Amino acid sequence: MNSFTVIKGLHDSEKTQHLKDLFTWRRTKGMKEEVARKYTLQVDVRANKHQIRRAVEELFPKVKVASVNTARMNGKTKRARTKVAGSTADWKKAVITLKEGEIELL
Repeated sequence: MNSFTVIKGLHDSEKTQHLKDLFTWRRTKGMKEEVARKYTLQVDVRANKHQIRRAVEELFPKVKVASVNTARMNGKTKRARTKVAGSTADWKKAVITLKEGEIELL
């Protein structure tokens, strides 16, 4: 698999933004530095952790990945003013943690 086909894009949700905001406000309260080094990506469903790590390190040469966690997300059932229900596509989420001392991804 190509690095450009493995990573579909950045998954920026309210939950990830809330964690980043919480970290900046409570830095002095002893919150872990690890939260600031985590990024959530939308990746190909067929990609494994090794391919995701390799793709991130190829696309961002100055970044070293410490760990990769993945989760399969099921599509949601949608109904748009009809009796026939459809659904959104299933997708895969990857949470990558950068090594300590690394620059930010974006």
